[in-house]
Amino acid sequence: MAFIEFKNLSTWFYTESGIVKAVNGVSFEIPEGKTVCVVGESGCGKSVTALSLMHLVQTPPGKIVEGEILMDGEDLLKKSNKEMQQISGNKISMIFQEPMTSLNPVYTVGYQIMENLLFHTNIGKKEAREKAIEMIRLVNIPRAEEIVDCYPHELSGGMRQRIMIAMALICNPRLLIADEPTTALDVTIQAQILDLMRKLKDELNMSILLITHDLGVVAEMADYVVVMYAGKVIEKGNVADIFAHPTHPYTVGLLKSKPVIGQTEHNKRLYSIPGQVPNPVDMPENCYFNERCEFCTKQCKEEMPVLREIEPGHSVACWVKPEQ
Repeated sequence: MAFIEFKNLSTWFYTESGIVKAVNGVSFEIPEGKTVCVVGESGCGKSVTALSLMHLVQTPPGKIVEGEILMDGEDLLKKSNKEMQQISGNKISMIFQEPMTSLNPVYTVGYQIMENLLFHTNIGKKEAREKAIEMIRLVNIPRAEEIVDCYPHELSGGMRQRIMIAMALICNPRLLIADEPTTALDVTIQAQILDLMRKLKDELNMSILLITHDLGVVAEMADYVVVMYAGKVIEKGNVADIFAHPTHPYTVGLLKSKPVIGQTEHNKRLYSIPGQVPNPVDMPENCYFNERCEFCTKQCKEEMPVLREIEPGHSVACWVKPEQ
C-alpha cells in the first residue's frame, strides 16, 4: 500500500528569464517500509520534488502550481505551515547533502538532536538528553556520552552525517528523505552510512525516499526506482526490472555510463549520453530527450510521450517500442 503518493505534481520557478518548470507533472508512489530511489542528472527536479513534499520550496520565486502529495490519503499541499511543522521531523524527516551547512555551528550536536524531540513531545530535558545519547549510539558513533556535548566542527564529515541521521530519526518518522546523503563522503564512510540506513529502515519499518545520481547506490539500496529527466518521470518500476530491462533510451544511457572494472584495461572510453538537456525556460512541446536519442522517430519530434505501463509495475514515457 502507498504511504506517500505524488499525483501530477508541478513546481515552477518564476525567474526574470522566464518560467522554469523544475517539476512538471510528476507522479509516483512510496510504499510503506520500502526504499524508492529517484535518479537523474543534476537539475532534473529530484530535490525540488522532495522540497515540495516538505513545504520547503522558497516562494517566490518557486510555486507549486498543480498536483497533490497524499500521505495516508490526506493532501499535504493543503496543510498550513503550522500543521506541516507537526509533521516535519515527526512523521517525515529529511537529511541533506552537506551536513556542515545543515548543522548549526553554535549549538552542540546533542542539543540539535534533542531539539526535535522537545518540540514534538512532552519529554523533559534530562530524558531527551538520554534519548540523544541513545540515538548517537544507534548510528554507530563511539563515546556517545562525550560526543553529545561536541560542536559540529569537532566532528568528521562521516560523524556529522551520522548526527544528521540521528536528528532525523529521533522521533521515529515513517518516511526518511535522504537527498544525496553520501556525496561529500569517501567511499568507505559512504558504505557505512548506506548500511546504517538500510539497517535502521528494517528495524523501524520506515520508508525511504533516496535522491541520488549514483547507480551503485541505487542497486544497493532501492526497492523501486523513479528515473527523472528535465522535470518529468520518464521511467519507473521495480529495481530489478529497471536494471535488467531498461526501456527508455535515457535510462539505458545512464546504465551504460556506469564505469565497469577493467574498462580502461581494454582502452574502452567511458560512455556518455550525447548532447545536453534543453534550455529549462524554453522547453519543447515534444519529447524532451528527442535531440539526444538515437531511436528518435517522427512522432518523438511532434508529440510529448505519456507515461504508460509496459508490464505490471514498470512504466515508461517513450514512443519507441520496448523491443528497440
